[in-house]
Amino acid sequence: MAVEFGVFVPQGWKMDLVEIEDPVEQYETMTHVAKLVEATGAYDSIWLYDHFHTVPEPTMNTVFECWTSTAGLSRDTSTINIGQMVTCNGYRNPALLAKIASTTDVMSNGRLLFGFGGGWYEHEWRAYGYGFPETPERMRMFKEGTEIIHRMFTEDGVTFDGEFYKLNKPINEPKGARKPHPPFWIGGGGEKVTLRLVARFGDACNLGNGDPEVIRRKLGILEEHCEREGRDYAEITRSTSINVHLLEDDENPEKATEKARMGRSYDAYSKQFMVGTADEIKERIQPIVEAGADYLITYLPRVAYEPERVERFAQEVVPEFA
Repeated sequence: MAVEFGVFVPQGWKMDLVEIEDPVEQYETMTHVAKLVEATGAYDSIWLYDHFHTVPEPTMNTVFECWTSTAGLSRDTSTINIGQMVTCNGYRNPALLAKIASTTDVMSNGRLLFGFGGGWYEHEWRAYGYGFPETPERMRMFKEGTEIIHRMFTEDGVTFDGEFYKLNKPINEPKGARKPHPPFWIGGGGEKVTLRLVARFGDACNLGNGDPEVIRRKLGILEEHCEREGRDYAEITRSTSINVHLLEDDENPEKATEKARMGRSYDAYSKQFMVGTADEIKERIQPIVEAGADYLITYLPRVAYEPERVERFAQEVVPEFA
């Protein structure tokens, strides 16, 4: 099975711009990496996170806002797709978000991949004044938001009278450049709500965080939802996200990852990242593909400072799965 690859650009969320002081240079670095990804010809897409504060804890460091960055990168690049993994429903009214997405798709000449999810980072929610509803309420909000966005992409004169959102025929023109609409990627593996929403409305899913057993089980449940909804399971892109630290053949793993770990132990880092040579990384990816994933969204550390990592992964790993 052929697999497509996307890669995250350095945006600041994972403390991946902290060695650059000037914010303009930080943004230009993000753009430089995006252009390099595009130039390799090996990747289908670049990706951004929808977060405001750094992880693993909030710090006073740069995190570029997702949708303004998506729009900017849509003009900085020319051929590569651009996605968000994933837009938080709670941060923007979903009808407005559909309008933003439609405009950005036109700006990119039809290259937008619209990622959408329920949100989880409590500190951001509270810091920006959104409160932090309990999970069942957030999921009901997400369910309404998903339906609204899909209808804004596919219908005129939408009316909606929900628990959280009410619409009275908003005009969403243009609906985008790509036909029939920008691909709608729904993130999350919730078996009762999220995967059913994928079956009803999604063009793609993102789940499992690179764990083959989780991916296999969740995709089985998604296929069952598709059967109940009368949806062709095969037409849904099945993505997962992976963190990869690619080593040279003769590198010592602990020493080679020292800067990327930023104070974390090697044991802790290697639980979050696939650390290995190209051959070892390919061996780690193969079970993910066998579990059913056909699209891998990859985070590569330190590409802001060592952009050649993007090219090495494109040359040494991607062709194995093309």
